[in-house]
Formats: sequence, C-alpha cells, structure tokens
Amino acid sequence: MSGGGAGQQGGRRDSGSFEREPARRIFASELRECRYQFREGDDEKSPTFVLLPTGERCNRVFVVGTLTEKQRQGDQNIFYRGRVVDPTGTFFVMAGSYQPEAMQQLARIETPAFVAVIGKPSLYQTPDGAYLVSVRVESITIVDKETRELWILDAAKATLDRLDAAAGGASPDAVKAKEQYATLDPAVFRKMTYDALAQVKI
Repeated sequence: MSGGGAGQQGGRRDSGSFEREPARRIFASELRECRYQFREGDDEKSPTFVLLPTGERCNRVFVVGTLTEKQRQGDQNIFYRGRVVDPTGTFFVMAGSYQPEAMQQLARIETPAFVAVIGKPSLYQTPDGAYLVSVRVESITIVDKETRELWILDAAKATLDRLDAAAGGASPDAVKAKEQYATLDPAVFRKMTYDALAQVKI
C-alpha cells in the first residue's frame, strides 16, 4: 500500500472533496534531508507531498521541540519565522497572513518554550542548488517537557517503522525514495533515532 493508507492515495473522498492528510511524526534531521517534492493529481487542490528519505510521502508533519527564536518580518505582508530544535537538529517554521491563527499563536509564544507544531513541509531550491525545508504552520502550541519526551518516543517508532517498511521495498514510495536518496544510508536514520531515544528521561 503506497504512502501508508487510503488517506495517502491523493486524499480524495468519493464526494470529490479532499480529506486532510495524516500528520507524520518526523525528526528534524530527516526533514532537513528531503530533496523531492511532488503533487499527486492534476487538480490545483491536489495535495503536495514531500518524499521522506525513510520511504514515505508526507503532506503534513507533527513535530515537537524547543522554539529557540522567532522573528517578525515584513511590513504590509507580515509573517513570522521561528527556529525549533528537537534532539536531532533544527527545523524552521513560518506563519503569515494565509495562516492568521497560526501567526497569532506564534507571535504570542515567548522563547524559549517547548512547542508542538502541525504544519505542511515546503521544499525550496536555492539558485546555487541547495535545498531548504521549512514548515508552514497550521497550529503551534506550548507543551510541557513530558509531552516532548512522549513525542520523541512516538517519532522514533514512526521512523523505525518507515525504515522497516522501506527495507521491504514493496511500496512505490519506498522505491522512489531509494532512487532519490541513493547516496543516503538508511543506517544514518537508525542511528539518529537511537541517539534521540537516548535523550529521553521518562
């Protein structure tokens, strides 16, 4: 089954509307390695996916970490950028006028703070060929340390499950990931996961 379930097959309900894609738990260091983005379907409302190096497509992410800094940018088109750190590295979040509620949430949070973020990953390629990945925030809320620790456990299990499924190579996503990320050794992500688990103090 490609991409982890019926919700991943383009996200279309029988009525013709689109259902919300599941939010994947993913560590920062894997998100940072994403290099391949695609849209399934020709409809302009078709969901856009980032292909994870661990072999699964991803339209939304659920991440927890420490919001270490944030910046307000723009004058007329105001938006906020933030830096969030999890046990494996850093990822960047942004929220603007298209996400007014998320922007207000991000604006209110004082750094540093543990936060839970749900959003859509966006992939950009710079003129020099480098890739930048950020998360367009749908919601960001303050959480406690225990919630962060539990998220690490959940994200670790999800990562290892993806790696195990990809090792079987049965799904189209896993095959495509092996093509797109041929230079990445899956063992790197296993080590990343175990290193993250070593920091859990529950």
